[in-house]
Amino acid sequence: MIDGALPYLRCPVCRESLSRTDRSLRCPRGHSFDMARQGYADLTAGRMPHVGDTAEMVADRAAFLAAGHYDFIAEALARSSAGDGLVLDAGTGTGDYLARVLDALPATTGLGMDVSKPALRRAARVHPRAAAVLADLWGPLPVASGAASVILNVFAPRNGEEFRRVLRPGGILLVVTPAADHLVELVEAYGMIGVDPDKSGKVSQALGDHFTAGSTHTLRRELKLTAAEAHTLIGMTPSARHMPKFPDKDVTVTAAVELTLYR
Repeated sequence: MIDGALPYLRCPVCRESLSRTDRSLRCPRGHSFDMARQGYADLTAGRMPHVGDTAEMVADRAAFLAAGHYDFIAEALARSSAGDGLVLDAGTGTGDYLARVLDALPATTGLGMDVSKPALRRAARVHPRAAAVLADLWGPLPVASGAASVILNVFAPRNGEEFRRVLRPGGILLVVTPAADHLVELVEAYGMIGVDPDKSGKVSQALGDHFTAGSTHTLRRELKLTAAEAHTLIGMTPSARHMPKFPDKDVTVTAAVELTLYR
């Protein structure tokens, strides 16, 4: 619900606090922002250089996550999280990871941000203590400085300067990125886009000036997928637009990610 997150939100134009009137948010200077009927707020102030995941990609993501294939990632995030106040999920998608962390931290409020409207329609309803906001992660975030005790960043853009600004002293940033062999079987057999070989370097470049990396854990699972499940997995990624062919039989796939805690 958006009301629980209001103390932490800021006007994207003037940085003043926001209050809600019916289906709009307004700051003391009169800047007003609409809320969609599905419950998420649009705090882009008209600036939206890209639109994120399509409705089809979001539907595939929701189905794949609902089947439990990536539960091991959600469980690791929940175990690694601690604190009270605000949990900010930067690049929340459907909000499933945020919901799992909120279940583990009953004294927290969740705020999911994304550029995909289809994703936010789901994220706004994913948990009673979760709010959803349309916002560009590459720009200034419409969040008060020092507001968040935890920031989640799962397969999403990393805005190190803004993450540091909105994270409270002593807070933690949890970043999930694909390991080198993530989905390697689909990459080699079907032409799925592989992991950038300089992925770790780019993460360090984005965050190194603002955070100190602590522990890193590699999480790995062997997924036995039907052809339909493999198609859904591919469909929730940008690879779906470029695949020369799709699996037509059951496949065994390596899911491997790195979870790093930053302070």
